[in-house]
Amino acid sequence: MKKIIAAGVGVGALLAFGAIAPANAADDNAMLSVLHGVPGLTVDVYVNDELKIDDFEPGDLAGPLELPAGTYTVAITASDAADASSPAIGPVDLPLEAGMNYTAVAHLTEAGEPTATLFTNDTSQIAAGQGRLTVRHVAAAPAVDVLAGGSAVVSNLANPDEQKLDIPASVVSATIVAAGTTEPAVLGPADVDVAEGVNTIVYAWGSLADDNLALAVQTVSGMHSTPDGVPAGSAGLAATNAPGSGTGTWAVIGGAILAALALGFALLRRRGAAESER
Repeated sequence: MKKIIAAGVGVGALLAFGAIAPANAADDNAMLSVLHGVPGLTVDVYVNDELKIDDFEPGDLAGPLELPAGTYTVAITASDAADASSPAIGPVDLPLEAGMNYTAVAHLTEAGEPTATLFTNDTSQIAAGQGRLTVRHVAAAPAVDVLAGGSAVVSNLANPDEQKLDIPASVVSATIVAAGTTEPAVLGPADVDVAEGVNTIVYAWGSLADDNLALAVQTVSGMHSTPDGVPAGSAGLAATNAPGSGTGTWAVIGGAILAALALGFALLRRRGAAESER
């Protein structure tokens, strides 16, 4: 899910409060991260008329912070502003809902105008051995495809949309191309580590016309299912057993049998020691 908000508002909200917190928020709080994806624009950010971010640079990714649910008033100023009395953007109210995980991205529209998008990060459970890959288009560029192994895994992704998929945990070599093509590459190839139980979020930001497109990567963890820790391979391939081989099942059963035998031997030793003392 996503919501378009006034340009730059996400920049102010992220560092408004406190220290860095775990990825999963308490039931009455929200988690917020922010990506500054507007090239050549350094800003100051005021929250409720207080300076919270000084000289926030393009390409910076900050957070997550655990914030009480509520609405925060944010104003964006030039980096040398004395206060928030003459904001370049805002003031704007940013509502955060309890129990949700967000990333606010200040970025360019397809036409190159500054804007911002508030994304809701998917923190639903991920199957064992799987990772979640989320791709977000926040660049001044037309729709794109994302290729892995030469094939499109994400198609016709336009600014400011996202697509996500759960895949075997692996290192994916990703290339971004114009929609409907396979070359030339707009960005990449770049290796992206999609870890087990983690939402790995890739952002394409910057401007195609200005030749400053870049990738940013964010990870949101804590979505492991039970059991977790399934071994993963690389280059897009997970370590799995052949159908019908049963190797993984027998490894678990064998481990359980060994543990039971070890416990049995320990109990027998204790019983023998007790009888000898009598």
